[in-house]
Amino acid sequence: MEIGDLDPADEATIAQVARIVVDAFCDHTPSYSDLPTAEAEVRESFAEDRISLVAREGDVVLGWIAGIKEYDGHAWELHPLAVDPARHGEGVGRALVAALEQQVAARGATTLYLGADDEDGRTSLSDTDLYPDPLKHLASIDNPGRHPYEFYLACGFSIVGVIPDANGPGKPDILMAKRLGED
Repeated sequence: MEIGDLDPADEATIAQVARIVVDAFCDHTPSYSDLPTAEAEVRESFAEDRISLVAREGDVVLGWIAGIKEYDGHAWELHPLAVDPARHGEGVGRALVAALEQQVAARGATTLYLGADDEDGRTSLSDTDLYPDPLKHLASIDNPGRHPYEFYLACGFSIVGVIPDANGPGKPDILMAKRLGED
């Protein structure tokens, strides 16, 4: 597997990445349920202060990760990460996260963070009124639906907060972050 920058002129690879985004997210979020929306997300990753990396074997795309510079470059947002569902469990996601960490650390960042939406009831935070004490609910989070927050925990991220109802009533965004340079 090789990981490198996604070339904005490589239409064939962009099309493969968009397909992976749809396949990876279509069951869990309406945000990327069609190819035009997914392709637009990929193209946004070519903007200034962004990083767009692709994992591949030869001409076959395995996954994609992007990052957005925030907080004057001290922190970057990981957004998004998509791995071909047929390749889950093979280390593609971990390798992409590690590559993004290296890139943003080389640019002076100290933190990498992300929001892990629960729009489809995969955690114990879903379909729950998290107010008035969201942190109480967060302290006892459970993962009956294989939500990816556990993947990010395994990559060294910590859960640092939650935004209740971020995606509508009972659909929170779980906030996660990792200090760079520590493993």
